[in-house]
Amino acid sequence: MDRKNKKKKRIAFINQRYGREVNGGSESYTMQMVQHLRFEYEVEVLTSKALTYDKWEDYYEADVEEIGGVKVRRFGIKWKRNRYVQRLLKILITRFGCNSLRMTALWNKALGPYVPDLVDYIEAHRNEYDVFIFVTYMYYPVVFGMEKVKDKAVFVPTAHDEYNIYFKIYEKMFHMPKKIVYLTEEEKAFVERQFHNEKVEHKVIGIGIDLPECVDAGRFRKKYGIEGEYIIYAGRVDEEKGCGEMFVFFQRYAEEKKRAANHNDKIENGDGNSGKGYQGIHLVVLGKKYMEIPDRPDIHYLGFVPDEDKYDGMAGAAVLWLPSRFESLSISVLEAMALGKPVVVNGKCSVLRGHCKRSGGGLWYEDYESFLDAMKELTGEGREMYSKRAKEYVDKFYRWDRMMKEWHEIIMDFGEAEGEKWELV
Repeated sequence: MDRKNKKKKRIAFINQRYGREVNGGSESYTMQMVQHLRFEYEVEVLTSKALTYDKWEDYYEADVEEIGGVKVRRFGIKWKRNRYVQRLLKILITRFGCNSLRMTALWNKALGPYVPDLVDYIEAHRNEYDVFIFVTYMYYPVVFGMEKVKDKAVFVPTAHDEYNIYFKIYEKMFHMPKKIVYLTEEEKAFVERQFHNEKVEHKVIGIGIDLPECVDAGRFRKKYGIEGEYIIYAGRVDEEKGCGEMFVFFQRYAEEKKRAANHNDKIENGDGNSGKGYQGIHLVVLGKKYMEIPDRPDIHYLGFVPDEDKYDGMAGAAVLWLPSRFESLSISVLEAMALGKPVVVNGKCSVLRGHCKRSGGGLWYEDYESFLDAMKELTGEGREMYSKRAKEYVDKFYRWDRMMKEWHEIIMDFGEAEGEKWELV
């Protein structure tokens, strides 16, 4: 849609963290949206000075900086994260029935990042922006910031079924904004069942998937010394993301594959040199870690890597594995599918299961045996079929031109800032 305007509409994105070094789903979503909207609108980001969520302490020094052509305003954190207080409040709320607005508000402030100056800025400068886009429901900046600008708010909740979404503090949020954008139909269905907010104007809009022009699996293998077949995980390495179970399942899976290879080789050769040709299955793990990772030669923890390495690594993998039960979209799953890689996901997550059902490009599991069955299927004779379906799914439903058209309609529905005039050509 072409536009002729004297001034661009002004948009503020609010997220708890923002930066090229930040590892997180909603944070990655925010950065991609900012970069795609900045060409048609005047976009700013309002966020904290934190890099990681485990402590919520200031990392970035500048109050204002520019990232990728976009102004980022950062606000200092008043309290570091206090896990003792947070857990105590959680116990009072979940076990002792103290699910009051006051108690859950205290829990939210303990969860962090506690940035009251950011909330004050939103209130003081509300007339300087046409639209405020609040991303992810859980954290303090969105919970306390959105109520200051309800009539200008677009809410992207990235919601899923987890214990804290049932806290009293979140009930009014889902009725508060002018518009809600859900990332999947499964997210929308869950939120409406829980909050009965169908009357709030809403759309389901995913995200576009961009791939670099050059993806080279061999480059990744050479850089990190990865040989043989491997499964890849990309995301926050955390118990909350299902990584503990992933490591347990992988160790069992690797040992069983090794025994099977040794057995078959011994039958074929009969010379006591069993397993000579088997290189084993490996697990490559990308992302910042918040838990211990087993020290094994077949588990390769590479940490937070550049995007080039991430895409190269996905391209060389047999399968992408996402063990999380709590996802509202999963960019990593869609990126792997765009590269023609099948995915194996936790079937207890309706969003991930939905991707697999709609695409035919992956399978899900709920226990080790079903994980084993899924891996046999995805790496067997039907592998090319799963790869083809995965790529077709992303190509059809997750294109930026389609997503941006939907977002432009949402943004243009908001009123003009004082002194601004808009014309559609």
